[in-house]
Formats: sequence, C-alpha cells, structure tokens
Amino acid sequence: MSIVITPGEPAGIGPDLILQAASKGLGAPALILADPRLLIQRAALLQLDIRITETEVAPTKSAPPGALHVRPVELPRPCTPGKLDPENASYVLECLRLAAEGCLEKDHSALVTGPVHKGVINDAGIPFSGHTEFLAELSDSYPVMMLACPGLRVALATTHLPLRDVADAITPELLTKVIRILHTDLQRKFGLKAPRILVCGLNPHAGEGGHLGAEEMEIIAPALETLREEGMNLLGPLPADTLFTPRYLEQADAVLAMYHDQGLPVLKYKGFGNAVNITLGLPFIRTSVDHGTALELTGTGKAETGSLMAAIRQATEMAG
Repeated sequence: MSIVITPGEPAGIGPDLILQAASKGLGAPALILADPRLLIQRAALLQLDIRITETEVAPTKSAPPGALHVRPVELPRPCTPGKLDPENASYVLECLRLAAEGCLEKDHSALVTGPVHKGVINDAGIPFSGHTEFLAELSDSYPVMMLACPGLRVALATTHLPLRDVADAITPELLTKVIRILHTDLQRKFGLKAPRILVCGLNPHAGEGGHLGAEEMEIIAPALETLREEGMNLLGPLPADTLFTPRYLEQADAVLAMYHDQGLPVLKYKGFGNAVNITLGLPFIRTSVDHGTALELTGTGKAETGSLMAAIRQATEMAG
C-alpha cells in the first residue's frame, strides 16, 4: 500500500506542511509529486534538513524521519513564497492529474491533496472550481464532498454554488444520487454496515410546515421516503440548528447538509486543524486538508501540520 501526495499551490503552505511533517515522519509509504527544487528551497527557508530521493516508483515502506520520496514535476517558473503566479497554475493541475491517474491505474492506494488557490488557476485562464470537481471529471464520476473530524462527518448535497442558486439545485434526483453515494461509501470505505444519516432541511426550521419554504415537504421528505424503502436509515429533514446538537449527533454516522455553509462551519468549529476533506463517489480514495493556502504563513514555519497528518492517517485507514 502507498499513498500519493500533491502539495497544491507552490506559493502556499502545502510544500511547508509536507516538509515539516517529513521531518518527523509521514507515517505511511508516500510518494510526493512536486518540483524537487521547490522542496529543497523551501526546506532551506524552514531550516529543515530533508533528504529527497527522486523516483517514479511508489514506495512500499515509509520513509524515515527527515526523508521524502519525490516524483519530479517541473515548475514553469521559480516560485516566490507567498506570491501567487498564474504561470505556475498548470503545474498544480499536472501534479493532480498525474496523482489521480496513478490511483486509477492502481499504482497508489489513495490520494492526499494539499491546498490549492482556485483564484490564481482561474486567473491563468483555466476553468477550475475545485479539487472535487476536477477529480470527478478526470475519473468520470459524481463527487460528494464530506468533511470529517473526531465525532462528526458532514457531507454536502451541493458544494461550490452561489447561495442564490442552491434552492434550484436541490432536486429529488440530486438528493437520491448524493445519499446513495454517501450511504454506499460509508459502507465500503468506512466499514459501516448500516450507516445512520441525518439530513438537514434547506430552510430555517426545516420550512416550518411550509410557512418558511416548501422544499422540505415537496422535495426532501419524498426523496428520503423513497430511499428508506430501499433500507436506508435516514432521519430528516431536520432543522440545521437542531440537528447539530448532541441529542441528534450521538445517533448519527454522518450528516447531509444542503449547502456548503450550512454544515461546514459547525464541522470546522469542532475540528479545525484536525479535520479532513474526503471526496466520496470517486473510484479511488481521496482525502485533503481542511484549510487554504495561508500565503502569509509560507516559509515561516508557523503552519500547523495537524490537518495534513489527519488526512494521511484517514487515507491510510480507508485504504487498509
């Protein structure tokens, strides 16, 4: 078993995190896709002594502390820490593409991704809405975004949509597809035989019986009833402000939120720094950090490796 890791935006903290974690050991056989010169320069800036072995073969054993196995991918232009450069956007996506193809070809057991900067990729003239969508298109699959931390898993019915578009996106077809993927991956990738899933309503108070919106009565509840007839253990639609309380969460294996900022603020408040972003629905395992590029911390040594190490542990456990 081996995992493949992409550092993400070269001007951000992704390379820092990998180097800082490697100084103590990644804890799993891992191949890093990156420009070795970038890692060497950043290690010098961080005053870390990291031995880099260039290879295209996935390692079968964990590198010792202070060492990394790296598959070289060349940066188009030298990188200045903390300074975005659209010329290097293609490098970010090339690392990601090669890593995903390696997983599809079974060279790697799982993919762990560092943070990317969507804005600079779009500034380069490359349409890009996120890791999740990019990997789904590459693997011809339908993605479901889920974040997890100890004691809580939150999946999303919709991901990176403007809030004004969310209600129109919530359809019976969408909910049926997303919940089936969530249920199946909780079984296959997390070993839960009969996962218990709590489902948020869309509107305040889950629509208040139709007085604050009809989506719960007309769309969400009928979709859940159809899936219950297939044997799924689903509770909802529930008001989000009630669902995220111990009374309900104690009986849940996962929560399905209707949109990004309905569920993720709670998850990140509970587990920021130790939370993991997991993409369900892909034909391979993918985990990621739960934070952004933090350009202002690049090269300072102040970036926290907790989320990266949690993502590596989660990927290793799921692959195992």
